[in-house]
Amino acid sequence: MLSETLYSDVTMLDVLISLIIFSVIILIGKIIIMNLKRSLKDKISKDRLNTLSKIIYYSSIFIGFIAILPILRVDLSGFLVAGGIMAIVIGFASQSIVTNLISGIFLTFERPMRVDDVVEIGGPNGTVGVVEDIRIISTSIRTFDGVYVRIPNEKVFTGNISNYLENIARRFEYTVGIRYSDDAEKAVEIINQLIEEEPMALKNPPPQVFVGNLGSSSVDIQVRIWAPSSEWFQVRMKMLWMIKKTLEENGIQVPFTQQEVWFKNELEHAERGDEKRGRLD
Repeated sequence: MLSETLYSDVTMLDVLISLIIFSVIILIGKIIIMNLKRSLKDKISKDRLNTLSKIIYYSSIFIGFIAILPILRVDLSGFLVAGGIMAIVIGFASQSIVTNLISGIFLTFERPMRVDDVVEIGGPNGTVGVVEDIRIISTSIRTFDGVYVRIPNEKVFTGNISNYLENIARRFEYTVGIRYSDDAEKAVEIINQLIEEEPMALKNPPPQVFVGNLGSSSVDIQVRIWAPSSEWFQVRMKMLWMIKKTLEENGIQVPFTQQEVWFKNELEHAERGDEKRGRLD
């Protein structure tokens, strides 16, 4: 029935006209997309522009398909019945695809991440990297070691998403251990001066440098610095090296772990000495 509906009274001219109309509508959609990208690339974010382009492209395909149906003399009633049956079959066979599609739509509207954001998806042991693309069905991530990872949108939407660039500023922290014989006050002063001289170290929120712990082998100085999220990693590496280098130039060193070891014969000798001193007393 469907084949008769599609092909009865349809000439080659009708097919040719349908292809031309469909191609023209797709071409118009692509021209609109090109003009939008040219005029809006500096006005809206890259991921929003990509989403808008995809909506226009798929809409042009749908409009083109609807436009050629009358030319091909398609009986929509029979087509809809056959399409409904097919939709039911496909629906049962592709539940995960539908779930990913719906999750992709929710991600588009909620926008917990954008293209070029640095994110962690799936918790502490999840995937960490740069967002390359957010598609309707899946999201692609480029890890820091260059691996391309495609994640279904269902897992992205229902999992934990840590976005390291969403906030304008981000804090990093060091624990700098110095010897007990070194001047802790001088070390704090040197570190504060280095932070003051670093242009990418934010003044607000203010940095913190203080003695945080008296360890078994060192005085532990806690250093907390805020930096722009986009420069966080570079500032963190630079400041760590500058702190180490400048402290050593001022005679302040990171100590080695120290332990006192008592041998058994020395311990017994010390105990006998204590006993002798006790008798004399």
